[in-house]
Amino acid sequence: MIIDIHTHIFPKNIRKNREKYFNSEPAFKLLYDSPKAKLTGAKELVESLENQGVDRAVVFGFPWESHELFKAHNDYISNAVNQYPEKLTGFGCFDPCSSEAVPETLRCLKNGLSGIGELAFYQCGMDHTILKNLDPIMKICRNWDVPVMIHTNEPVGHNYPGKTPNTLKQIYDLAKRFPENRIVLAHWGGGIFFFSLLKKEVKDSLQNIYYDTAASPFLYDLDIYRTAINIIGADKILFGSDWPLLSPERYFKEFKKAGLSSLETEKICGVNAAKLLRI
Repeated sequence: MIIDIHTHIFPKNIRKNREKYFNSEPAFKLLYDSPKAKLTGAKELVESLENQGVDRAVVFGFPWESHELFKAHNDYISNAVNQYPEKLTGFGCFDPCSSEAVPETLRCLKNGLSGIGELAFYQCGMDHTILKNLDPIMKICRNWDVPVMIHTNEPVGHNYPGKTPNTLKQIYDLAKRFPENRIVLAHWGGGIFFFSLLKKEVKDSLQNIYYDTAASPFLYDLDIYRTAINIIGADKILFGSDWPLLSPERYFKEFKKAGLSSLETEKICGVNAAKLLRI
């Protein structure tokens, strides 16, 4: 089974009139101001999965500031999962700093969604205040035994839309604060896994952390795959395309070029995600 752990879909009204939301949602404008930034829906995703030979995708929306928007978007995700139960697994997404974040977490899980994410802080780092806001959300996810996906990115290098000012210490503090949560750090966790080479503390602190490959072809050389496997093992890596930013086929070609074994590819492309999602 091939599972894409990281895909985005949007309701039709947002896809057709994205400019309407730019003034009130600066993070959305930051990522989707360019007409080249694709917005697609559930039907298009399912068609892509079938064309690319992917069995299932985890789908989520956007961390809107407006609670009306994130509730409507999460309802769209729930409806999409109900429409395509054999193809889609849904996560609930919202602004974690919203006063409605905690009840929305519960509402999403009660409505049948299988996790929370991709939670993101596009205009700030993950400081103490952010982590404190995550406390009740993470507690609910522990009680429900569901994973949480957090947007992270490398704190150095070139700038691009959606690159946050998070630091490696902030990412590490997140892992240490929630050691019992099963957490997926998007985009290779900003490279935090490199520090698993340290002899003390870090391996234990990152024990329940997983890393997805979303946007990897835009960010890293092919060596990232073998390097990551050598440091943390293939069991902690999850194939995520960040669709529609990139197609799954782009990653499959990279896995081959990187010389991954069939067993490593199977783990990364689906076995690990199936275990994480209890499929």
